[in-house]
This record gives sequence, C-alpha cells and structure tokens, in this order.
Amino acid sequence: MSFTEAVRTALASLRANKLRSFLTVLGILIGVGAVIAVVAITRGLDNYMSREVLKLGGKSFTVQKMDAIIGSHERWEEMQRRKDIPLSAVETVRERCPACSEVGASLDDRAIAKWRDLKQEDVSIRGITDNYNRIGSPRNLTAGRHIVAEDVANASHVAVIGSDLVEAFFPNIEPLGKRILFNGQPLTVVGVAEKKGSLFGFSQDNIAYVPITTYRKLFSGRDSITIQVEARSMAEFETAQEQCRVAMRALRHLRAKQPDDFAIETGETIMDFWKTLTKGIYITTIVVTVISLIVGGIVVMNIMLVSVTERIREIGVRKALGARRRDIRLQFLVESVALSLLGGALGILGAALFSWILATILGSIMKTSFSAPVQAWAVFLALGVSTAVGLVAGIYPAARAAAFDPVVALRYE
Repeated sequence: MSFTEAVRTALASLRANKLRSFLTVLGILIGVGAVIAVVAITRGLDNYMSREVLKLGGKSFTVQKMDAIIGSHERWEEMQRRKDIPLSAVETVRERCPACSEVGASLDDRAIAKWRDLKQEDVSIRGITDNYNRIGSPRNLTAGRHIVAEDVANASHVAVIGSDLVEAFFPNIEPLGKRILFNGQPLTVVGVAEKKGSLFGFSQDNIAYVPITTYRKLFSGRDSITIQVEARSMAEFETAQEQCRVAMRALRHLRAKQPDDFAIETGETIMDFWKTLTKGIYITTIVVTVISLIVGGIVVMNIMLVSVTERIREIGVRKALGARRRDIRLQFLVESVALSLLGGALGILGAALFSWILATILGSIMKTSFSAPVQAWAVFLALGVSTAVGLVAGIYPAARAAAFDPVVALRYE
C-alpha cells in the first residue's frame, strides 16, 4: 500500500465517524489552542508594555521613597518606615549629578473637581516643578502654557488640565482662564494638555498639573516627593543613576554597609518585572498544555484501540487480499496522526479567533489599540507536537492491528 492510499483510507474512515473523530481530537485541540492563544496574548501584552514604557522616556528615571513593585508584605512594612524625601533633596541631587540634564520633582493625590454645578470624580492632581515637561516623554499642550518657574516660586493658584476635564466642564467653551475647585481649592486654568489615552484601562487625561509649591500649600505638605531625573545621554544613563544614588545616600547619612532606603526606578525595572511575570505564564502554559496533550494522546490511543477492535474483520479481509503487516500498521498510524493533526489545525484556528476576540475586548477595556499576533513558531511547535502525539498514540494500536492472524480475523464476529 502506498502512503497516498493509506492517507485516503484513513480520511475515509474519519469521515465515516465525524462526531467520534471530533470528540477524539478535542483534547489536542484545547491543548494546542491554549498554548498558541496564550503566546499570542502574552506577546501582545509585551508589545503594549514596551510601547507604554517607551513613552516614559529612555533617558529618564525616578528617585522615590518606595519601590514601584513590592514583592512582599515585609518589604512593604520596611519601606513604610523609611524617611520621606523632602523637596530640598532636588537641589542636592542637581548639584551632585553632573551627568543629569534635568532634575525635578512631583507629588500626586486624588481630588474631586467642580465647576459650577458639574463635578468630576477621582481626578489625579499632580504637583510639579517647572522643568517636569522636559523630563521623560514631553506632554504637549493644545492650548495655553505650561507651569513655569514663576508659578513655582510664587505658589500660584494655576493648573494645566487634561482633556477629560475639558470634555466634562468645557465641551463647547474656552477653558483658559476658568477657575475650577479641586477639593474646594480654586485654581485657574492656564493650559490644556493633549490627549494621551488610557493605560491598563485607566485614563491618563483625568488629571491636573499644578506648581509643586501650590500643591504642598493647598493639598498636602508632608508627602514624600518623587524626584524626576533626565540623564544627559544614554551613554551617561547609568552614571547619572549612580551619582543620584551617592547624593541620596549622603543626604540620608547612610553608612557604607547600610542598604539604600530609597528606590531608583527606570523603565527597565518595570520591563524586567514584566518579563519575569510572563516567564511564569509561559512555564504554567507549557505544563498545562503538556497535561492536556497527554490526555488527548490517551484519548486518541483509546479510540484507535476501539477502532481496531471494530475493524478486525476488515483487517482479516485486507490481509487475505494480500495486505502486508506494514500496510495495516501504516494505515492505523496515518489515522492516528491525521486525528492529531486535525486537532492541531482546529486548535490553531480556534486560538487565532480567540486571540482576536480577547485582544478586541482588552483594547476596549484599556481604551487603546491592542493586538495579539499569532506567532509562527508557536504554530509550527503546535503542529509538530500534535504530530508527535499522533505517532506515539498510534504505535500500539497499529502494531496490534498488524499482528492479527488473517484466519482468526475473518472468523471474528
């Protein structure tokens, strides 16, 4: 029997039992679909994270009281005991960091904004220095001006607002010069920031920027500041971080063997954490997929054994007509591989559809463009694994079918 004839015979047998064939490949379909879909979604999240981190600015970093990512409750308690970083630390770092082109500061809180009878909840109010917009990724304005040095020096009651506040309060009128109450404190709008969209579903435009001195006077005077730093170049990026570290340690009077009681955070820190997280996702996916494929392989083997039992008389007839043992073995191996490949192919199609639907949903939730591209290597891996499963699952049933004595098989009822 030629290989082509074995394939035709195998496909005819599968077509004759469509429902059983589909139920047989379901385990392999789920396993293959799961690995391809998870790889696609994770890749989409990687791209999204890289794009958002890139927006933070490649040469910028922050010095802050607490780590951006806290791994344990004990670590959180330790950081709670750290001293606040005062506003005066900005000048100290600026003086002792020649590799830094800009050193500024920011403070954040939440506020309720009101204008006339309208109200906007959960507004991020951020106190900043006048050079804040020159650090990291600049935020352009659609109207008005930025916070300037004079505003900071005089603790002026002014604000640059995001597009969410414009849409909520001034959809059809000029916002510049209007006075908005933030937690009951009046601030005059001097600028409107361009729209940035959402990050992980949270709007970046429901925000107001105010002079940091005004923030400390009106909202909170004791919070620990976040120092914003821009290195002169990427070549001096690590040098700038080290100079800031030395300046902060001296400011906080830390001895040589004492650990830092502050954190220096970069975009790379966030990406490293994200890669560690996705590595765990990949490992978990592989384990779940292997279990699923083993179960699928067992199901395929079981069905093939049932098929052999049901077709003993057919095997006897074929052997009586001259079919060799290797012909029978090839036929059942091809059927087993065909079942597994069918499961793999359906898994690929299902994963592509599922990834597209989930990417659309995630994009809608996060209010941003999001894609989950199916990776070619994952497709080839899935097809290779499903083929291997079919071969392994089909070896014993095929050998059993080939071993039947034709006389005994013809007598089988």
